[in-house]
Amino acid sequence: MRLQQILIDSQKKQEVIFSSPNFSEKKANLVLAFGEREFLESTLPYKKLKELYPEAQIVICSTSGQISNSNIVENTIVSTAIEFEKATIKIAEIDLSKNSNIQELGLIVKKELLNEDLKSIVVLSEGSFVNGTELVNELGKQTNHSLPIFGGIAGDDVKFQKTLVGLNEDATEGKVVIIGFYGNEINFGFGCEGGWSDFGPEREVTLSEKNVLYKIGDRFALDIYKEYLGKYADDLPGSALYFPLSMKESKDAPSVVRTILAIDEKAKSMTFAGNIPQGSFIRLMKGNLDRLIDASYNAATESFSNLSKEPELALIVSCVGRKIVLGNRVEEEFEAVKEISGNTLLCGFYSYGEISPVTNHNFCELHNQTIAILTISEN
Repeated sequence: MRLQQILIDSQKKQEVIFSSPNFSEKKANLVLAFGEREFLESTLPYKKLKELYPEAQIVICSTSGQISNSNIVENTIVSTAIEFEKATIKIAEIDLSKNSNIQELGLIVKKELLNEDLKSIVVLSEGSFVNGTELVNELGKQTNHSLPIFGGIAGDDVKFQKTLVGLNEDATEGKVVIIGFYGNEINFGFGCEGGWSDFGPEREVTLSEKNVLYKIGDRFALDIYKEYLGKYADDLPGSALYFPLSMKESKDAPSVVRTILAIDEKAKSMTFAGNIPQGSFIRLMKGNLDRLIDASYNAATESFSNLSKEPELALIVSCVGRKIVLGNRVEEEFEAVKEISGNTLLCGFYSYGEISPVTNHNFCELHNQTIAILTISEN
């Protein structure tokens, strides 16, 4: 695998910050380009990227901040071009703004991507129309939960207005892009950690509908949540970023983090970034900055230790909520990963949701408030 990473500024001027020996722009197979939504709309980088990498499949995704090999950057596109020497890729897409039936996406994946050589899937999805839980469940269903699935939900800085994804064109609303990786010579490692601390008792969800939580036990969900937040309840829904929930679909299931997107004072309900099934179990969580940074180190350690040799590339997807909570310490999250990465090239973005296999389990989940890391190597 040979790699090149460039930064593209508002004038479409490029700066090469990494290039493998003998990398050939004309032999690049895949380009992953990340930038804030408004920046992508103003620069329209596809034409520039196509001129640089004429034979590559080009995927563009809006973010809440970009991760380069050097640091976290803003108002600059981070583009990573990959030249696979042995592995191959295929890519499918669907426009959810025109077809919101997530099962259609599953059928496209089944028809266009599935075969016995498929080793892993990376999905980059818009974040305005999609139900992330249903997206992950459909991909798992089509692959019989036998393949690792990784990716993220596109971001829009902290504006939450619209998100953009594009395949071989400038990014637009509504798109979901699924990349399949093929061949026995490609290997993957995964790590995913939150770093949040549980507090309060575990409680059963007694009334919910998809991602809307109405009742916990015999009480309205919002009443219980406000009771635990105390003075922070006055700042809802913004303060919810500091107090997500951990959710387990059953007593013995692994927990995932769920972020609150909105509250309904009249219905006394809470809307989350992922589904909260009826009968699942939840606990409140709170953040400690040192623990969040430690989680980044642990996720990197896990992902890199999954591979027998140092990977060539690491794709990092971290939640915008973590970025907001960490504030001016957010660079420490990057530095924790960099400490582990050695000579591996880093790229990635801050997202509205993370998709990754669950630690010690083969199936994948939609995560919130986590950092997820995919490492890739070729034999």
